[in-house]
Amino acid sequence: MGNVVKWKRVRKMRRIYQITEAESKMLREAMRECKEVKAYRRLEAVALRGEGKSNKEVGPLTGFHPDWVGKLVSRFCKEGINSLLEDGRQGGNHQNLTNEQEEQLLNEFKEAASAGQLITPAEIKKKYDEMLGRETKPTFIYAVLKRHGWRKIMPRSKHPKKANDEVIEASKKLTLVSGN
Repeated sequence: MGNVVKWKRVRKMRRIYQITEAESKMLREAMRECKEVKAYRRLEAVALRGEGKSNKEVGPLTGFHPDWVGKLVSRFCKEGINSLLEDGRQGGNHQNLTNEQEEQLLNEFKEAASAGQLITPAEIKKKYDEMLGRETKPTFIYAVLKRHGWRKIMPRSKHPKKANDEVIEASKKLTLVSGN
């Protein structure tokens, strides 16, 4: 047989971040001034670590997973207190135009609609794509319309409970017979 290689599992060394008592006091002061609940909890988690608690102890107190507490501490040590105060998420509504631009576009169609013209989403999409300078998906315009409170208003062709023509004709032929 050939050479047998034995693999040895090597454990990755983690960096352990230390938070001083002075930093912990600074975090507590920032907590007093903080108005946002999520930022308050992030500050509290790091402050508790500075007061000697472990990630596993801090987790249940703050509602964070112990691994996340470690990431918060790491972020604080590398980037400072502002990294805890800011929400790291990016904005969710990935609009192509600003709300004002969308409103301006829809106002043109609103005037035509109030004059009694029939407006289709395809027309709005075409104009939207012209303003944007590129093509968007066909369903995207429905999200824009919903965001601005537009809804589909279309007259019914007939009442849903209207009787059919045979029943209407039969009812016209009925006469009242009087018995003497």
